[in-house]
Amino acid sequence: MAEKSKILLIEDDTMLCGMYSAKFGREGYDVHTADNGSDGVRLAREIKPDIILLDIIMPKMDGFAALKELRKKEETKNIPVILLTNLGQDKDIEKGKKLGADDYFIKANHTPAEIVEKVREMIAK
Repeated sequence: MAEKSKILLIEDDTMLCGMYSAKFGREGYDVHTADNGSDGVRLAREIKPDIILLDIIMPKMDGFAALKELRKKEETKNIPVILLTNLGQDKDIEKGKKLGADDYFIKANHTPAEIVEKVREMIAK
């Protein structure tokens, strides 16, 4: 049997984290979670996920700082990262892309099913 693809979800909203974890789990993914940027960066280095979903507004280390750290580290610099956030201003999107995000989703504009589909596409590449 093929090994499940690993997803790291870095999100401080426990309700959203639970919802996305359940959705990805039902789709056959191995889901790992962290509720802040610093724990997320540490976990990414440990488990080397196939993709990272990263919120921006979080305690300890925000998503922009976490993304910057992920892109600096040899073991995480090539892992695809999708920023999944409520920050929808052009300056935030530009900053995320400039820091190395592979994609940027505004939570309110996408259903969990759409996020799962995008993750499936990115992992298949």
